[in-house]
Amino acid sequence: MLEKYVNRITQGDCLALLKQVPDNSVDITFADPPFNLKKKYNSTNDSLALQEYLDWCEQWINEMVRVTKPTGSIFVHNIPKWLTFYTTILNQVATFKHWISWDAPTSPMGKSLQPAHYGILFYAKETKQNKFYEIRYPHKRCRKCGYLYKDYGGKKGLLHPFGPLLSDVWTDIHRIKHNKYRDDHPCQLPIHLLERVILMSTDEGDIVLDPFAGTGTTALAAKRLGRKYIGFELDEEYVQISEGKLRQEEPISKIGNIWVSFFLDAIVTLRDDDWKELSQHYIIPDSIEDVDHTSIVAKNAKHKGYIPKKNGQIITLPLFKEIREKKSAISYAKRKKR
Repeated sequence: MLEKYVNRITQGDCLALLKQVPDNSVDITFADPPFNLKKKYNSTNDSLALQEYLDWCEQWINEMVRVTKPTGSIFVHNIPKWLTFYTTILNQVATFKHWISWDAPTSPMGKSLQPAHYGILFYAKETKQNKFYEIRYPHKRCRKCGYLYKDYGGKKGLLHPFGPLLSDVWTDIHRIKHNKYRDDHPCQLPIHLLERVILMSTDEGDIVLDPFAGTGTTALAAKRLGRKYIGFELDEEYVQISEGKLRQEEPISKIGNIWVSFFLDAIVTLRDDDWKELSQHYIIPDSIEDVDHTSIVAKNAKHKGYIPKKNGQIITLPLFKEIREKKSAISYAKRKKR
């Protein structure tokens, strides 16, 4: 029953399709449902009465929990207003882990605090069995002087070369602001947001299910990272957009055998457990305290200031260049087939 949905975006109502998915069969579920804010979706009424909207949400939330494995996690993205209602539903059927605050300023609403974040609820199906990996993201630095924004004082010797462990406040991933990078969809999430969720909660080959697939961001992130995906989407046009993008995607978001998330040719998310192997591909200052003012760089990247040498030669290894070349070769091969 499950196999006919795997690695596909299936058009249809998510409630009807979720009922076809067996209990405890997918590794994580992620939902970014309509916000009920009168947004212009192609096939969805985004202006339901309050109780009608909440009753509908309760149905798909319970289905998400049902199909998730005991080792799996449930993630739900929305504005804080609706997440407060979702918690009352999820607290009855799963275990709360985090309310992730994603820094994403929006337009002023008047007579209220300026809305400045979306939330992602993170629940475990079974706490003791839950699969979870600690995540690191790059240090934040001043663009002019290169020093770390955070003052570590006398603890600079404890700095991690790549960056700090991830908290439940995410300020380093931003909304897709320019139309040239957006699909024809009112609520498109950045793909590296989904890659981060997937890296911290799944392994290679795991199944990621999104009941509101939209234009395929969750599926694309899963495919890039060597995971399987199941997507349900009501609108035919969005399904076609998703399928078109998925045909262009390959599972190559990795360095050696390590899956990572890239943005603008730099790693933006990695697992803490993987750093020992990944560190071999970086130039790191001899003194860890120097990370306070000197960025680590990939060994084939353009160096800025710190250039260790061996026998007069800069030590280099293929890293991001290799990834770019693979992507270019795949893109060229697909264009040639047309």
